[in-house]
Amino acid sequence: MKRASDPRVRRIGCVAAGVLLLTLVGCAGSRPGAVESDSTVQHGKASYYSDSLQGRPTASGEPYDRAKLTAAHRTLPFGTRVLVTNLGNGESVELRINDRGPFVKGRIIDLSRRGAQALDMIQLGVIEVSVEVIE
Repeated sequence: MKRASDPRVRRIGCVAAGVLLLTLVGCAGSRPGAVESDSTVQHGKASYYSDSLQGRPTASGEPYDRAKLTAAHRTLPFGTRVLVTNLGNGESVELRINDRGPFVKGRIIDLSRRGAQALDMIQLGVIEVSVEVIE
């Protein structure tokens, strides 16, 4: 039996470790429900912020204001304007990205309360939407 100090055994161990590392890196790509920032139209679920977050800082540093037309997205740059459409009723609203999230599996965007009202989603809480980046 070969010993661990044998150069051939160490080489095999290094190759096996490298293969394992590459496999793990390949699996770490995107989270389920995550959307890449280069997509111009995305489909998924939207939710909206709790009123208890009023005035608290967003990831951009701007305080959350439920009366503004803003939203959180995982990857789109701050300041990006998006057109969000409620796929259930066809209502749309233009929002500005100023925060990160949502961090709930399957959701692609969190809206301010005013944005949620514009889409008539307050009663439902979570709806299916399309999110289109506005150039």
